[in-house]
This record gives sequence, structure tokens and C-alpha cells, in this order.
Amino acid sequence: MQKVKLDRIDRRLLHDLQAEGRITNVELSKRAGISAPPCLRRVRALEDAGFIRSYHACLEPKALGFHVTVFAQVGLSSQAEADLEAFEATVQDWAEVRECFMLAGETDFLLKIVAPDWDAYQVFLTTKLTAADNVSHVKSSLSIRAAKLAPGVPITVDVDADNGAEPDSETEA
Repeated sequence: MQKVKLDRIDRRLLHDLQAEGRITNVELSKRAGISAPPCLRRVRALEDAGFIRSYHACLEPKALGFHVTVFAQVGLSSQAEADLEAFEATVQDWAEVRECFMLAGETDFLLKIVAPDWDAYQVFLTTKLTAADNVSHVKSSLSIRAAKLAPGVPITVDVDADNGAEPDSETEA
């Protein structure tokens, strides 16, 4: 992975790709104020440097039959690194779990789980989650609605990230 210093153009590319992953290279280059070939080189460099992990479509869960979203706080019996890693590996095999975060504090993991309905979640809970090795307790919170869904991170486009000032010069390559 090569090291890339982000300038205003790179931040603009990241901002626009995060907001609209299907944008064409031509439109992306116009928005960034550079021509298409250097734009494509910059995007590939950002991918290679690990700033861009993937591209995907944001799907509507209810349209696909997933009417329930649950946030489950999971406590483990042991927090030894091998046990934490074993739980993380187990979670990878559960399609219902869409996100998994290891936390500091009373809860070891926070899981975002989708299911067609409450009964399906209960089946997942009793046959997979609470039955998993090392799980000592689970606290489930049913999501009523999502008030904000903003994937990624906030990206400031118009300032120099190093000192908060406008960049002095811009180059295409």
C-alpha cells in the first residue's frame, strides 16, 4: 500500500465517490476540476492506499423483506484475545449480522442485525447468538426507525487538511 497525501482534489474525489458511488469518471473529473485520465489515476491511487475499501449499492431493507433491525449488545464470558477473535470469526458467518463493533466498557460487542420479522430475530437469537461459544448475555434493542443514515466519514473538501487553510496550488496528477 502506497502512502498518499490528500490534497483538496483527493478529498473532493473521496467526498463525491462516497456520496455517489456510481458516478462516472468523466463527471467525477469535472466536479474535481481535472481531466479524466489524472482523475482515474488518483482514484486508483486512493484505492491502492486503502482510502477506498469498496463500492456498493445502498439497498432498502423493507423492500427486500427485512422489516426488523435490532442492535444487540453482546457480553462474552472471556475477553482473552483468542476468544474475541473467535467470536468475530463466528459473526462473519451470520448473514443476519450486518455490522459488528468491539466496544470498550460493559458491552463487548455491538451487532446490527436484520430479520424479516421479530419471530425470525428470536430464532436467530436463540439458535445462533446465545448458543455461540463464550456468549454470556445479550441485550436486544429493536430499532423503530432510522433518523439518519450517513455511511462513511465527513470529508471537508475546501480546506487544506494539514493547516485548515486553502491550498496554495493544485495539480492534475
